[in-house]
Amino acid sequence: MNVWWRTLLTLMRARVMYRRRGPIPPDAVGRIRLRTLPTDIDLLGHMNNGRYASLFDLGRFDLLTRTGIWQTMNERGWYGVVASETVTFRKSLQLWQRFTVESRIIGHDDKAVFQMHRAVVKGEVYAEMILRVRFLRRTGGIVPLEELFDALHRPDTLAPIPQWIQDWAAASALPSTRAEAPSIWP
Repeated sequence: MNVWWRTLLTLMRARVMYRRRGPIPPDAVGRIRLRTLPTDIDLLGHMNNGRYASLFDLGRFDLLTRTGIWQTMNERGWYGVVASETVTFRKSLQLWQRFTVESRIIGHDDKAVFQMHRAVVKGEVYAEMILRVRFLRRTGGIVPLEELFDALHRPDTLAPIPQWIQDWAAASALPSTRAEAPSIWP
């Protein structure tokens, strides 16, 4: 339940910042400050690996709101879904430890936007997650990225994604929802 409260607080804060300062560029780094709470901790006494994804969602909500993408998505009946993600851990976050979630849109391919989230303590990366996010219409279908950038009234100024991220996206892709995907173990 605490992630719901954190989500509401994050969205309210992001909306206030958007109204006061206007939209930030799509390639800006968004930052939110958090603290590791008792509900984030696993049996080993550090932040549970699954909780990182939930807290990185807060960074994504903040970034999408402050860039204006969130508002545009709602107005047009679009929503984003995570198509794939990978996370790498360096150090553990401990109970009550303060950290910053840094979030950035790092590029796109022809179908999806790639985002990076980091858990950072005093400038040092503790964990990093890369996501491939697709934008869909509530009425069905994929939102072409050209349409997304047109709706934002912004040019596509994102840098090309690095080759290793392209390779990861291709290697981790599952078949389309229209294709069969039987669960067969070697």
